Amino acid sequence: MACLLETPIRMSVLSEVTASSRHYVDRLFDPDPQKVLQGVIDMKNAVIGNNKQKANLIVLGAVPRLLYLLQHETSGTELKTECAVVLGSLAMGTENNVKSLLDCHIIPALLQGIPAFTRRRLLSPDLKFIEACLRCLRTIFTSPVTPVELLYTDATVIPHLMSLLSRSRCTQEYICHIYSHCCKAPDHQTILFNHGAVQNIAHLLTSASYKVRMQALKCFSVFAFENPQVSMTLVNVLVDGELLPQIFAKMLHRDKPIEMQLTAAKCLTYMCRAGAIRTDDVCIVLKTLPCLVRMCSKERLLEERVEGAETLAYLIEPDVELQRIASITDHLIAMLADYFKYPSSLDHDLKHAHELRQAAFKLYASLGANDEDIRKKIIETENMMDRIVNGLSESSIKVRLAAVRCLHSLSRSVQQLRTSFQDHAVWKPLMKVLQNAPDEILVVASSTLCNLLLEFSPSKEPILESGAIELLCSLTQSENPALRVNGIWALMNMAFQAEQKIKTDILRGLSTEQLFRLLSDCDVNVLMKTLGLLRNLLSTRPHIDQIMSSHGKQIMQAVTLILEGEHNTEVKEQTLCILANIADGTTAKELIMTNDDILQKIKYYMGHSNVKLQLAAMFCISNLTWNEEEGAQERQDKLRDVGIVDILHKLSQSTDPNLCDKAKTALQQYLA
Repeated sequence: MACLLETPIRMSVLSEVTASSRHYVDRLFDPDPQKVLQGVIDMKNAVIGNNKQKANLIVLGAVPRLLYLLQHETSGTELKTECAVVLGSLAMGTENNVKSLLDCHIIPALLQGIPAFTRRRLLSPDLKFIEACLRCLRTIFTSPVTPVELLYTDATVIPHLMSLLSRSRCTQEYICHIYSHCCKAPDHQTILFNHGAVQNIAHLLTSASYKVRMQALKCFSVFAFENPQVSMTLVNVLVDGELLPQIFAKMLHRDKPIEMQLTAAKCLTYMCRAGAIRTDDVCIVLKTLPCLVRMCSKERLLEERVEGAETLAYLIEPDVELQRIASITDHLIAMLADYFKYPSSLDHDLKHAHELRQAAFKLYASLGANDEDIRKKIIETENMMDRIVNGLSESSIKVRLAAVRCLHSLSRSVQQLRTSFQDHAVWKPLMKVLQNAPDEILVVASSTLCNLLLEFSPSKEPILESGAIELLCSLTQSENPALRVNGIWALMNMAFQAEQKIKTDILRGLSTEQLFRLLSDCDVNVLMKTLGLLRNLLSTRPHIDQIMSSHGKQIMQAVTLILEGEHNTEVKEQTLCILANIADGTTAKELIMTNDDILQKIKYYMGHSNVKLQLAAMFCISNLTWNEEEGAQERQDKLRDVGIVDILHKLSQSTDPNLCDKAKTALQQYLA
């Protein structure tokens, strides 16, 4: 409930407040209703455009008294309306004003003051009051200091507002504005959807009022964002015989206001990303995408260019064909270069420059996500690599993140890793970014580092020399699964065909305990990359024998646990491949031959229903039976005793050609 105050606040507390301000508040307590009404009207005129007067009146306690008058049964409609107008004016002042209004529970007070829907009560005088209350609520809810959850904590608020939606163009505009601003999360979308927001707002898209159409359109853009359920519903909604996507597509026409074009493009983009509209649909390829490219041109306002680029980046991010189309539309790649030319000498300019650079990096990242030719065009854009490198050290964390994403996208190019990335020593600023960065940046930066550590990358050696092993090992201990994956992934790439010293340094830096902790990680991606690391460590016979001599017992134990556990085919296949590597060692293979449990597991997987697992098990047997190696006869005899030869005969008749060939090759070792 609102704070109700029936006596004016004492002067001793407010010595600095002007007498005229006290006069306005004192008149709210006059016993004559007409004088109270006139006092509120005078207060309304006094506060318009005067933030100091607004602050004074709030300090003097005007808000609780106005709320009391607004809710009191004896107050006339005109008085209630004027109180709502004054409260709305106070809310349009500073953020502190809004905080003070919230402290007095203005939201429930205004909602309780608005009568629920009945045709008899909602006559013209009441409608003006309702509109004044909703206008004030709109100002309150759209303030950055108002928690959006206040719309959802009371289950009666949304249906109450929904019942008022059809009363007038003003109520439609204000309520849609509240909904669009306060819909920030999936549970908000669900609540509004379940209360019939889609059906109640859809017909407003054809309203005669531009403001109503725009607020309704903004509602649909936030309803559809990353929400398949809502998006799938929207594609089938009819308004005056037209489906919503058709209505949105008409709003993309060049003769429509830019704000409308952009918001309609967002609606279609979000529906497409949610899977409700195909990426090759005409309304996406020939209307939405070209519209968003137009928004990136230098003729558009700064805010429009930013919004256009970021929405386009989101639209094309997962689809290579859309990336190719966008890259050749209106010279987009060259057009984005202008985003970096905005002056940034003043603080105000710097903010805008950051927004433009962030948007450009995001769009470049999406454009270059899959296609080698597009990446080449991006990198050949004037000073592009210098701009990315500079972006990695920007003061704005959002620009740094966008620059890292762009770098990550371009790092998928083998050619660029060998040329542009090496020429600009990109690894240096990237390693700097990885120091004490927030997780959001760390995830993308460490993904980029994974690519720079691939065997063909010239950056691999200097990265190793810069102390990357310690950094990557620390990432594997992160609580964030994505960072654990990237840390292991980078170490896996580092270990591929590496010298023994590097492998030893990795094992030392990681520690045996951490390695096996990762092998029991509940995240399957972490487990798979750890197995990949182990497989790369256990390559080249001298390395295999050396590692197994010091860590063999623990590795065999981990392998056993994984093969016995409830893991998917890929995990077990990778584990069997590790066993095959161990079987290729000179002395390490004895750890398999002396472990009857492991031999039985290999035998089991040779007869498995999954061909991939059978083939992986066959690699183990091939390495163990190879007759040119010392002790081959003893190993062959033991494998025959275990029953391996019988299975080989069966597999030599397999319909799978690879499996058949492997079995026949293994049997030939017995005949040689």
